[in-house]
Amino acid sequence: MRLKGKAAIVTGSSHGIGRAIALRFASEGAKVAIADLEKDALEEVKALIEQAGGEVLSIGVDVRSTAQIDELIEGVEQRWGGIDVLVNCAGICSPAPFLEMTEADWDRHMDINLKGAFLVSQRAARVMVRNGIRGAIIQMSSVNGMAAEGDQAHYNASKGGLNLLMMSMALDLASHGIRVNSLCPGMIATRLTKPIVDNPELHREYVKSIPMGMIGQPEDIADAALFLASSESRYMTGQCLVVDGGQLMKLS
Repeated sequence: MRLKGKAAIVTGSSHGIGRAIALRFASEGAKVAIADLEKDALEEVKALIEQAGGEVLSIGVDVRSTAQIDELIEGVEQRWGGIDVLVNCAGICSPAPFLEMTEADWDRHMDINLKGAFLVSQRAARVMVRNGIRGAIIQMSSVNGMAAEGDQAHYNASKGGLNLLMMSMALDLASHGIRVNSLCPGMIATRLTKPIVDNPELHREYVKSIPMGMIGQPEDIADAALFLASSESRYMTGQCLVVDGGQLMKLS
């Protein structure tokens, strides 16, 4: 087991990629704190981990709230004595044309996708440093943080900022033995992509842009997250790991 005995936090873990990561980490021996706003869905994930014999802590958290973040971090440290791995997976994407995008739309994406990741990362990193833990922090970014997509200026900017936050953290935390990397998924079958995935015509047209000819699954990203969380990536920090079926490299 690659994460045996490690304490991990996964935000945004009630559905999709975050859920798959939490389950994957637990299957590899990690003690997993799952955090999200959707408490009912979170309890389903908790039940799955416990049924498989894993150890799990479920906490309702809005990453825009410093008080709730502090409760999460303190709860994990009190229960397990520290934090070894953090995955910031909480995020939103609500497409809107640039000319029609509201200030509220912009602020909501920045607050959840970028500021939330900063707040959770900073507090988790402080615990790692205080306890002398050579931990791993993973920011769930996107290929949209590396190349823009239409009608998503707020999302694109938040993910681009997340990648630069990751690099800045990697520089500042390297001396403490803490590695920080971003995962940049392409099109993955989740609730956010359901309008495309479930529409045969849109699905057929979209996969034409993916050299591998298929849309990815949350488990594809969970496997990559496991790599970044484990000692297998021990000499890797400050990097954007793209998992997109080749879509980003395709020129036409």
